[in-house]
Amino acid sequence: MNRRQFCTLSLGLAAGFPTKPVHGARKINSVINGVAIGAQSYSFRDRNMDAAIRAFADAGIGLCELWSGHLERGHGGASSPTDRVKLRAWREGVALKEIEMVGQKFRAVGVTPYALNYSFRDDFSDREIERGFEMAKALGAKVITASSNVSTAARIDPFAKKHKMRVGMHNHSRIEKNEFATPESFERARRGRSEYIAINLDIGHFTAANFDPVDYIQKHHHDILTLHIKDRKRDQGANMPFGKGDTPIREVLTLLRDNKYEIPANIEYEYDGTDAVEEVQKCLSYCRRALES
Repeated sequence: MNRRQFCTLSLGLAAGFPTKPVHGARKINSVINGVAIGAQSYSFRDRNMDAAIRAFADAGIGLCELWSGHLERGHGGASSPTDRVKLRAWREGVALKEIEMVGQKFRAVGVTPYALNYSFRDDFSDREIERGFEMAKALGAKVITASSNVSTAARIDPFAKKHKMRVGMHNHSRIEKNEFATPESFERARRGRSEYIAINLDIGHFTAANFDPVDYIQKHHHDILTLHIKDRKRDQGANMPFGKGDTPIREVLTLLRDNKYEIPANIEYEYDGTDAVEEVQKCLSYCRRALES
């Protein structure tokens, strides 16, 4: 299956988002001039799951990349060995019906949970890796994004092929050998792997690490599943309100529009602001102005 077939299956962008009723709600259409604008639910990290779902609807965002932290809240974490054991037990044992119900809640307010952000790391058990795919399917997601280790890609690939689900590796700006930050790190992870190992490009972090997201997207758009849209300064600079940093957000969005690249662009609100819903609405308005210009 080629990338266009993946995109058509996943988003149906050729016809735009349908707006027929879903459990009494109409799907929220945040496609602007052919570009699907979504949000990473980390933008609403100050809220629990139900409040985050409502925040998507209030902000007018119809496409969600669900941060696993919303699912895993209260079930352990990475802060201590005890919490890590607790989190592994939850991941390996959670009833998939619980995840299905989360997907239903999103769809009930008109939001499509397109991607699950589930960050496979080197310390994951094989069962934890497989459960990521099972949870993504239960949610109704079409792809996974992952703040993974470069070395973990070799373990992820067989599961991705088994479940026929692509995984977009997510970059940050820290330049470390086993972390995604550079074009070379993406290339190294994907070398010798199947098409199921792909890219989730964060254009803000890429800019902060002094790389050019426009050039990279032009060269690798076939393998980019989603974008994270944020505005950072170069040279490891700070997160800024949209339009105040060095990230070429406008240029990236118009590149998607003009070339009909079927890549969802997900707002990730991380700068210091006021209410998260209000700030995401500001980000959406910025994207709308860029795409309607």
